[in-house]
Amino acid sequence: MASKADYVYRDSSGRRLIDYPRPSVAVDTALLTLAPGDDTLSVLQVKRGGERGWALPGTFLHERERLMEAVLRSLRDKAGVRGLRPRQLHVYDDPVRDDRGWVLSVAHVMVVPASLLMTRSSTTRLMPVDGPGQMPYGHGDIIAMAVADARRRYQELPDPDGLLPDRFTVLELRQVHAAVVGRDLQKDTFRRAMDPHLIGTGEMTSGTRGRPAELFQRR
Repeated sequence: MASKADYVYRDSSGRRLIDYPRPSVAVDTALLTLAPGDDTLSVLQVKRGGERGWALPGTFLHERERLMEAVLRSLRDKAGVRGLRPRQLHVYDDPVRDDRGWVLSVAHVMVVPASLLMTRSSTTRLMPVDGPGQMPYGHGDIIAMAVADARRRYQELPDPDGLLPDRFTVLELRQVHAAVVGRDLQKDTFRRAMDPHLIGTGEMTSGTRGRPAELFQRR
């Protein structure tokens, strides 16, 4: 009697799974942050090993490896970054997108405070998202989609990725949103859009220049 281990799946045409051509699968991650000092929305890039130029941290999927395991491995080994958990953004499946061959890229994204990138290696850099430089493997497209995703989310909710501390002033919130969306935001319009999502703490700023301002929390 044949055991389960002896069973080989065949489809309606009699082909096994290994009879079909298969692409390589890669993961690439766009880590976005506000660059310290100039508060510009920037993306983390890693120096390409053995080649000129820069790229997003990424890697090929190993046998029996989960996508998130590959993402965390690439961030650790190529960027020196730990403790993050990016979310899936999009699958890039154009057969000619990668000059190395047929490669599917499962892109991931995360917007993080710059403090969470303090351990990044010396072979990384932060580049403005509106001028990331020449990128291989369609990484420029991944950055553009990641930025569009972040900017859409910041139009709807107050600092959804926690770039600010738990308590903040409306001015601080508007400054962060302006940095993310890449343009100035009208004061009164922004306040009306964010008010339904904020809770006043009853506390005021202290030790700062100018008039004290109320501190808020996300609802």
